[in-house]
Amino acid sequence: MAWKTLDDMDLNGKRVMVRVDINVPVKDGHVTDATRIERIVPTIEDILAKGGKPLLVAHFGRPKGKVVLDMSLRVTLKALEKALGHSVAFVETLDAAESPTSEVKAAEVVLLENIRFHPGEEKNDPEFAARLAKLADVYCNDAFSAAHRAHASTEGVTHFLPSCAGRLMQAELEALESALGNPQRPVVAVVGGAKVSTKLELLGNLVDKVDHLVIGGGMANTFLAAQGIDVGKSLCEHDMTDTAVEILAKAKATGCDIVLPADVVVACEFKAGAKNKVVAADACPAEKMILDAGPQAVDRITAVFEASRTLIWNGPLGAFEIEPFDTGTNAAAKKAAELSRAGSLISVAGGGDTVAALNQAHAADDFTYISTAGGAFLEWMEGKTLPGVAALEASAA
Repeated sequence: MAWKTLDDMDLNGKRVMVRVDINVPVKDGHVTDATRIERIVPTIEDILAKGGKPLLVAHFGRPKGKVVLDMSLRVTLKALEKALGHSVAFVETLDAAESPTSEVKAAEVVLLENIRFHPGEEKNDPEFAARLAKLADVYCNDAFSAAHRAHASTEGVTHFLPSCAGRLMQAELEALESALGNPQRPVVAVVGGAKVSTKLELLGNLVDKVDHLVIGGGMANTFLAAQGIDVGKSLCEHDMTDTAVEILAKAKATGCDIVLPADVVVACEFKAGAKNKVVAADACPAEKMILDAGPQAVDRITAVFEASRTLIWNGPLGAFEIEPFDTGTNAAAKKAAELSRAGSLISVAGGGDTVAALNQAHAADDFTYISTAGGAFLEWMEGKTLPGVAALEASAA
């Protein structure tokens, strides 16, 4: 690995600045889903076990460099203390962090107020980064989900402090390296969702790197239309069909097998329990819309899964939010989970809709790794350099 982990650092008696992502959902002043908080626990426990004192630095919402009381991290304190099993001292300002009270000095874990209250954070201002760095002896980045941002707390501080990846960041990077960097082959990628236009760079990168590319959701309709197929009233970017043709040609040149649905589920309306039927992909009635992959399409996808060793998944196969148009996604997800559980498939998935779909299919727990990183996961799949990761690599050089 080109970056250091907690195992490489002497933390005894050291102040450790830990960049975390605890940008959790909140309702009526209470955290409604503590998943992101729970995922940083191994890092904090390891730092404490090695004699370090964690100073948690995080963002919450988008205050755009101003103090917005509704975006205070104070709301996360109870959930943090519950997850960590330790008291957490809250520090409202940098001035207070620079001159800590006896209570803060005595606390096992310290949480700094929303780092994005400071304009220097998103500007990655070197002076602000240097000021931040003076609060600690070591920097640990455990927020892969913010690694695609070149901010003071993700990139800037690494120029002033010995730096390493936390356990969550380490797990994420190792999972992605196993999926795209140096994968066991054959590799299959599932890319779904509504629009080709939002995933152009992703598709362009993947056709160079994977053996099979399964295209689902509304995106598949655009690829079908690019082949001259009438998709009726389906969600389709007709202005992107030339681009779809180019991607198909590139895939043919690189030997990447593009998997499009042979049959589809169609209906006149998008609502739960809508009357629907299965038709060949090239036989969508003019007044209907494609809302899911058909049984033949799912059989083909699961056969590709069975013949592959590595799976990367981003996006559903159909309109999974409502029944019965979740059938295709559920069936494919369960097959991937089964193969992963049996040890014959390394499966890595990420993206908001993807995680929701896999949870709905009760398949997520058996995947090798589920990323909650959203934008950073997508940019990694697109082959982009992530500033937060590059900073760790530079620091380790």
